[in-house]
Amino acid sequence: MKRIILYLRPFRLRMFVGFLIKVTGTMAELILPYILTYILENVITEMNVGKVIAYGGIMVLFAVIACLGNIIANRMAARVTTNFSKAMRKELFEKTLYISSADTDAFTIPSLESRITTDTYNVHNFVGMMQRMGVRAPILLLGGISLTLIMDKALALVMIATLPIIFATVYGISRKGVPLYARVQKSVDGMVRVAREDVQGIRVIKALSKNEHENRRYDKVNAELSKRERHAGTILGIVNPAMTLLMNLGISAVVAVAAIRVDKGLSSPATVIAFMQYFTLISMAMMSLSRMFVMYTKCAASANRISEVLNTSDKFEVIEDNGKNDGIHIAFDNVSFSYLGKKNNLHNISVSLKKGERLGIIGATGSGKSTFIKLLLRFYEPDSGEIRINGKNIRSYSREQLTAMFGVALQNDFIYADTIEENIRFGRDISKEDIIKAAKTAQAHGFISATADGYFHMLSSKGTNLSGGQRQRVLIARAIASKPDILILDDSSSALDYKTDANLRNALDEDMSDSTVITVAQRVSSVKNCDHIIVIDDGVVIGQGKHEYLLENCSEYREISESQMGGAFVE
Repeated sequence: MKRIILYLRPFRLRMFVGFLIKVTGTMAELILPYILTYILENVITEMNVGKVIAYGGIMVLFAVIACLGNIIANRMAARVTTNFSKAMRKELFEKTLYISSADTDAFTIPSLESRITTDTYNVHNFVGMMQRMGVRAPILLLGGISLTLIMDKALALVMIATLPIIFATVYGISRKGVPLYARVQKSVDGMVRVAREDVQGIRVIKALSKNEHENRRYDKVNAELSKRERHAGTILGIVNPAMTLLMNLGISAVVAVAAIRVDKGLSSPATVIAFMQYFTLISMAMMSLSRMFVMYTKCAASANRISEVLNTSDKFEVIEDNGKNDGIHIAFDNVSFSYLGKKNNLHNISVSLKKGERLGIIGATGSGKSTFIKLLLRFYEPDSGEIRINGKNIRSYSREQLTAMFGVALQNDFIYADTIEENIRFGRDISKEDIIKAAKTAQAHGFISATADGYFHMLSSKGTNLSGGQRQRVLIARAIASKPDILILDDSSSALDYKTDANLRNALDEDMSDSTVITVAQRVSSVKNCDHIIVIDDGVVIGQGKHEYLLENCSEYREISESQMGGAFVE
């Protein structure tokens, strides 16, 4: 909660002004029963209509002040809460973009999504209620008790006797709510994960007629969430009935004592009427406090989950390294890496490339090809060995310096709902001419020009209104549009036919001759003309060299080549 409270600091002046207005309005509301008592005991007995109207006007004035004060303060609270939530969501979202891939794996994407949405909503609700009721309820409670003590100590003490029991009951039940709602939020993560997977794979689900299967899978996580919500709701649902029971018992005791005191002439009916009004205000205040306790349990659980992300340290540390001028552009020196720290996903990988050379990486699914790319992009840190660019350890580059070197079309890249031009530009300072040139190199200009709107053609989210091959060519155009020093194509042409793939490779050789290109592929045809080819199997390089050399000396590479069109390639 401490980290969350920091977001309220910029709004402390507005909150203070809202607090003063809220106090004024609440005090005006609190004084009304006292004025009524005075009218009943002193004004009416004089039988002076003008005086009654005057005091009635005073009551109306205080009622208006109470109403306006609460409205203005609530509006200010709503604005503070909105701006507070906006700032918190912004930093939380920004943090999710910068935390390491390892931390992203640990949190999981569905959990991060629910923290940005559901958890921030819970915190938003509590902060808003605290500004509205967190000021009003204590004033009504303490002010009401103080005034009743002034009016009739005996009746007030009867009422006060019930308050410790109520507080103890509410506090004891609410303490159990935080862990309960923490488990509820974990179930929300699971439900978001299933919903996210099904939305992304809806076409496959329909194609394979697995609608009922996915319904059952969603029903399972939904039932788990409902079970935990029901359990938490049942426990915390005891608060209001228990408090109502105790308050009613207190009112019954007050009425009984009041009847005895009025009968003995120790108290007046007017005092009892005002007293009951105050008791109603105090009851409302207690109900509000109980609601805040319930909301606090949700807020505390959500705030802890948000803070876990915000407090995650930035593992992108920059070290000092003057480097060495050895003429090597990219070098892997005995690099090993494991995702889980048990078995190496890459083992003693060594490869070096000069500026402008082409590296092809080929191997079976799960062999470690994409892991190689993730290490080069510094998504993960190698467990041992060193990766260098231009003679310097990649850890010596800032995030901005490192990412500026790369143009990347990854295996599971994304397209967002915007024009083709903006999807290629991707928020960078790239001219229209360079975008068209990149599209031509990526073999995308033809189909883009054939659309009615050309480069202003709107794409749907994930590019579902494009074919697989068209989508890949847009992504490749995005990767090369910035004229990067290093171009990475991670299985990014798998949906292209052989002829288009060959044309793409020829265009890259011609237009990207100054860039070092790394191609990860399943097809031998996509890597056969590379200056260096490495064959990876289970994280180990089992073959390295040019195409002709590997055909003769690497049986796995030869088998892959012969299995693809008998080793023949379309040029």
